Amino acid sequence: MNQDCKVETALEILVGKWKPVILFQLFSNGTMRFSELQKALPDITKKMLTSQLRELEYHDIVHRKIYQQIPPKVEYSITEYGIGMTPVLQAMNDWGMSHVRHLNELYGEDRTVEALEVKDELILP
Repeated sequence: MNQDCKVETALEILVGKWKPVILFQLFSNGTMRFSELQKALPDITKKMLTSQLRELEYHDIVHRKIYQQIPPKVEYSITEYGIGMTPVLQAMNDWGMSHVRHLNELYGEDRTVEALEVKDELILP
């Protein structure tokens, strides 16, 4: 690939089943505790959620704030730098909505591939 093309760099942050969904939750809901993210994503394991959040934190997309209390409290939010991803995520969301409509037109709403409920807009914290 051309060394000026950084699509792979962007995909490194977004690739996988969970990162885009985690980001969507944080963009839509603002700051969230670990347990809130778990409830919002019931099919993700604790280990996978921790791993994905750490990767997003490494890339400075997600900020982790630890409160020194008992029991420990940890909150996650989108960083100022991460907010720059809004147009990319919004474009992906818009295209996903359009694609679901397209598939419904092609195959009808009773097709075997289930469409996920998609929100019209990301809401920044």
